[in-house]
Amino acid sequence: MFTRIVRMEFEEEQIPSFLENFNNVKQKIRDFPGCTFLELYRDQNDPAIFFTYSRWIDEQDLESYRNSSLFKAVWSETKPKFRARAQAWSVDTVESL
Repeated sequence: MFTRIVRMEFEEEQIPSFLENFNNVKQKIRDFPGCTFLELYRDQNDPAIFFTYSRWIDEQDLESYRNSSLFKAVWSETKPKFRARAQAWSVDTVESL
């Protein structure tokens, strides 16, 4: 299992429509095969910066999602709202308390 972290920076006027769309698709993403966890975070210092944290059973599950019609629809709706290019990391848990 690993965690996927995606940092997204939005144009301020696009935030309400991003949040509305996220609300509409979040359960579909969470229910995608191999996804075991999904959360959305907002930066405390810059309210235009958001992070998604999702946990995946294995890399193939994430790749299946990234190649799905669901991801393509979500990304085509989300990407035009950015004020900066998104950044993403796949990380393994080293320690958890």
